[in-house]
Amino acid sequence: MDQADQLRKLVSSQKKVRKTSRVITVTSGKGGVGKSTLTVNLGLAMQRLGKKVVILDADFGLANIEVMLGSRPKFNLADLMFRGKNLQEIITKGPEDLEFISGGSGIQEMSRLTRDQVIYLVQKLYELDELADIILVDTGAGIADSVLEFVSASNEVLIVATPEPTSITDAYALLKTLNRKSDYSRESTTIKMIANRISSEEEGATLHEKLQVVVEKFLNIKIEYLGGIHQDPNCQKAIMRQEPILIGSPNSSTAKEIEAIARKLLDIQLDEKEGKGIAQLFNRWMKAIYKKK
Repeated sequence: MDQADQLRKLVSSQKKVRKTSRVITVTSGKGGVGKSTLTVNLGLAMQRLGKKVVILDADFGLANIEVMLGSRPKFNLADLMFRGKNLQEIITKGPEDLEFISGGSGIQEMSRLTRDQVIYLVQKLYELDELADIILVDTGAGIADSVLEFVSASNEVLIVATPEPTSITDAYALLKTLNRKSDYSRESTTIKMIANRISSEEEGATLHEKLQVVVEKFLNIKIEYLGGIHQDPNCQKAIMRQEPILIGSPNSSTAKEIEAIARKLLDIQLDEKEGKGIAQLFNRWMKAIYKKK
């Protein structure tokens, strides 16, 4: 039995007896659009709405989530795989008990996993599925392999863009590159867009329309618009304080808009699609990496 067969057997057996979390992957075509800030605050908003949320910082090698939460992790995902730590030890608590996992030192270590280590990782991530209702995966920005592999393995993707022309073109480039990947399934992936740092509701709707027109025409991809978040000086102040804006400025326009997007996401009824849960996502992600070897 090869590695793929073993993983399929493991996933099949676990699905019958264990709950799976809802996994939402947050990404962007370029850096600096507020993706990680949005991820942190969405997680906090969903947690306040009664969901147990864990954030996975999949921007390997960087530490955006821990900086924004003001919480320094002792261990990360690499410690789970290579240094004998268990899942509970690599989960760090942030404000209001919002939890996160640091991705660690880089994609290179993860790409060198043996067959047994891959199976071990998937088994451990089933434990995370049981712990969380929602897992937010904060990817890196752009079209690097490490980003695209996570996005193509996901069933539910949020893409963050701003009105800057480069943000729109880079968002299109991300989707165009994603569409070319053999392991990307248009039918089983929902893509939703959030317009950040807008000056008006009309600007957000126009931004979505511009992107939707080209991706539907040339890529045959549909993008749902979740809403916009206005430019708000309170957001930068919160980042400097290493504090989510929902805590530092709960009555700000940004906080209210993020809360509305969180409620909208939780109101969405998902189809029962193959591949639900964080263990399934990593299963597909690791198989994509091994195809390149």
